[in-house]
Amino acid sequence: MNIKRTTLVIFAVSLLVGGCTPKVQVTAPEKPITINLNVKIEHEIRIKVEKELEDVLSEDSGLF
Repeated sequence: MNIKRTTLVIFAVSLLVGGCTPKVQVTAPEKPITINLNVKIEHEIRIKVEKELEDVLSEDSGLF
C-alpha cells in the first residue's frame, strides 16, 4: 500500500509541476525599428588635403 501511495504522490506532483512550465512568445513590435545614421564623414576631405600636401611637398615641385 505504501508503494501505491508514493507512486500516486509522485504522479500528482509531476502533473502540478508540469503545469507550471514557462511560456515564451515571440511577437513583432508595434512600432518599426529605426536606425539613426548621423555619421560625420570627414575621411574623404582629409585624404584630398593630404594628397594636395604631398603634391606641394614633393621633390618635383621645386619648393625645396
